[in-house]
Amino acid sequence: MTIKNVTVLGTGVLGAQIAFQTAYKGFSVTAYDISDAAVVKAKTFLDYVAGRYLADVKGADQSTIAAARSRLTFVTDLAAAAKDADLIIEAVPEKIELKREIYAKLGAVAPAKAIFASNSSTLLPSAMAQSTGRPEKFLALHFANEIWSNNIAEVMGHPDTSPEVFQTVVEFARDIGMVPIEIHKEQPGYVLNSLLVPLLSAAGQLLVKGVATPEAIDKTWKIATKSPKGPFEIYDIIGLNTAYAVSSTPGSGQENFAAYLKENYIDKGKLGVTTGEGFYKYPRN
Repeated sequence: MTIKNVTVLGTGVLGAQIAFQTAYKGFSVTAYDISDAAVVKAKTFLDYVAGRYLADVKGADQSTIAAARSRLTFVTDLAAAAKDADLIIEAVPEKIELKREIYAKLGAVAPAKAIFASNSSTLLPSAMAQSTGRPEKFLALHFANEIWSNNIAEVMGHPDTSPEVFQTVVEFARDIGMVPIEIHKEQPGYVLNSLLVPLLSAAGQLLVKGVATPEAIDKTWKIATKSPKGPFEIYDIIGLNTAYAVSSTPGSGQENFAAYLKENYIDKGKLGVTTGEGFYKYPRN
């Protein structure tokens, strides 16, 4: 199996990064979203991303950024997005019914050769596989935020995923500059979020209960563990809308934190790095 043409469904914070990183590494990329407004927002966000590449990525300059942009096409028609794809990476919101609906539509218009991969960070591939119409060519491919430097890609199949498809996606991840993390058994939260979510949840509860400020909590974590970022800095990178969606899930035990986020941040348009303010203001000195 050879991957040349890649389609990314969803141009939010992580979808846009996946599309740009893939184009930066030489692949032809089609990025799909549901409206022209979403595409305009994605292109604006990529101006920020390009600046981060120039600052953070060795060898990045205006010519490599321009070359990546030239390999990236935006569309709002699903059939047009899928027609030539060898690999389609889905990065739509973490709502199982929405993802199943997208896969049902995608299965009807994508070529038989296309592998489908979900960037879901919490949902299991087996929960979506039958909706794709090609369960043997479906698996999860999860990236971390700030993909250009936090360059892991978790590859997790389900019982019906073809071993050849799994290895093809592992090699693709390596080809776009990621360190593939092969996950051999379905696990909610995969490896990264199985480790990260308990940390973020604990930090959220310390804040809601009035134990300490975000600054003090972050300082404690960074000094004591030598970690480069604290949990609230991570929240801002992930995006507080995503944090709200996860914490408001019934049974999460984080409903009080979700309410706190909504009142103090979400309703005020403070969504993190992408909006210039979350728990901190950006750019930071």
